[in-house]
Parts: sequence; structure tokens; C-alpha cells
Amino acid sequence: MIQFNENKAIYLQIADRICEDIILGTYAEAGRIPSVREYAAMIEVSANTVARSFDYLQSRGILFNRRGVGLFVADNAVEAIKRMRREEFLAEELDPFMRQAVLLDITEQDLLAAYRRHFTAMKS
Repeated sequence: MIQFNENKAIYLQIADRICEDIILGTYAEAGRIPSVREYAAMIEVSANTVARSFDYLQSRGILFNRRGVGLFVADNAVEAIKRMRREEFLAEELDPFMRQAVLLDITEQDLLAAYRRHFTAMKS
């Protein structure tokens, strides 16, 4: 079962998880994903909530429906997810982060050094 955050709609959190699974290769591009009912049972939420998540991902070109067969991951899903997440990050997270950095007198060099440490740690 997923632990949900009360600050974001559950269907969006489910969509985020599916996107992460696609990026990690759990669900391959052009591959089938579980049905609404299967996925709902896996994560213990209502089928309606999962259906809303799937609809959201279809509207963004990440999933597509083959009538009578099921839902599949789009061929360009990984790039579409990364593009969508970059836009969200830049619009929603970077500005408040940078505002805090300025308020705390964190320099460009401090940020670059921290970025390099984190980037190196993530590659190891």
C-alpha cells in the first residue's frame, strides 16, 4: 500500500508513482500496464481513483488505450515524463528554493558545490 501525502490529490500521487515506475523500467515503453482493477487491488485504493490517474496520464500522452486489449505505455513516455516533471520543477519548486537561497546568503558557489556532491553521490 502507498503512503499518501494529504497535500496532493491521491490520483496525482498514483500518476507520479506510475511515472516513476516507467522511468525505472518497471513498465516498459510500448508495454502493457495492469488494468484499473488490477492496479487498484495492488495499491489498495478504489478503481475510480486509479481510473482517474490513468485518464490523467492518457491526456498527457504517457499511456494509450488499445481497445479491447488494455492500456500501454507510449513509445516516448520516458521523455514526456521527464519534460513534464522538468516544467513542474522549474515552475513550482525552483523559485521557492532560490528565494530561500538568496535569503540565507547561499552563494552560487555553495549551490554548485552542493549540486556536485549530490550528483556524485547519486551516480555512485
